[in-house]
Amino acid sequence: MKITKLETIMVKPRWMFLKIYTDEEIVGYGEPIVGGCTHIVAAAVKEFEKYLLGKDPRRITHHWQAMYRGGFYRGGPILVSAISGIEQAMWDILGKSLGVPIYQLLGGACRDKIRLYSNIPITPISGRASQKYYEAAALQIIAQGLTALKFALPYPVEIIDGRKFILECVSIMKTIRKAVGNNVDILIDFHGHVSPAMSKLLIKELEPFNPFFIEEPCLPENIDVLVDIKRSTHIPIATGERLYTKWGFREILEKQAAFILQPDVSHAGGIMELKNIAAMAEVYYAGIAPHCPFGPIALASCIQVDAAIPNFLIQEHVTLGEGYLLEPFNLNDGYIEIPKKPGLGIELDEKFIKENVYDGSWKTPIIYHKDGSVADW
Repeated sequence: MKITKLETIMVKPRWMFLKIYTDEEIVGYGEPIVGGCTHIVAAAVKEFEKYLLGKDPRRITHHWQAMYRGGFYRGGPILVSAISGIEQAMWDILGKSLGVPIYQLLGGACRDKIRLYSNIPITPISGRASQKYYEAAALQIIAQGLTALKFALPYPVEIIDGRKFILECVSIMKTIRKAVGNNVDILIDFHGHVSPAMSKLLIKELEPFNPFFIEEPCLPENIDVLVDIKRSTHIPIATGERLYTKWGFREILEKQAAFILQPDVSHAGGIMELKNIAAMAEVYYAGIAPHCPFGPIALASCIQVDAAIPNFLIQEHVTLGEGYLLEPFNLNDGYIEIPKKPGLGIELDEKFIKENVYDGSWKTPIIYHKDGSVADW
């Protein structure tokens, strides 16, 4: 089998799909994407096409090594995201060629179903959303059949913000808890835009509400700071959406800076790299809750890994593939059953995709503090 073509397709709302074609009429799907950098990632995929054309797509690890190590400069969101989508598509091809789901090739299923959570949409960058907004959004999520949800702190946050902001965050948590009751788990995303000192203040105030976990309480560049925050609270700390490959997670695990790792299958290196990271985490008794704010191909890739690892916790998602997939995933009591079809177990709705192609022009908004200085996104 030989690769004959790589095709990227930019799809609304801000995703990019990849198709890898072969001379045996098997097409593999992947989702290489970095929000706000779609065209740059597409260019990276095109560069890798020069190496991949004519190669056997089933030599997945060999090609991963060639793409990652062959260019001298390693890592980073652009190159590794391009590799991630390509790797997903090669696994899809391998599974389809053998007639089995990918998780069977990763050692078989460790579970029968996958627990999902969804996010309350990020509130407006300028101004603040009302408490009624959070209540309505939370109720809408659990009405879909989910048993866990996540909300992000309001933007922006000062290096040390006042008591008013702390009370605002506590009030949001109170509102959501009152709306959904005690049988729904609430996750909180600090999104890395809170200073370490401010994180400690906020976490202390939020501890009585027993959040399921707190995500990215600080930026990921300084692991020792994260260690300090983690040791200051009994609430589980999660991180990892902005880390790439097993090497990016090594220090997090060695210093036990987080209880929960959140590698992204479209950023961190793809399907096998997520499995490798999960194996490393298992040694430290850490759980895996993959990051996935993108489309249905990324979700399908996550699910294949989730099924095959023993330390899976919960899966983020923003879509079940309605419209994009001929057969969207089916949610039942907060879970979806692991797919039984070969490869990723999905087929795109080509007509819908064609109708939702866009120019890839979505850009990450820049946010500012009251004094006009740039704030962390």
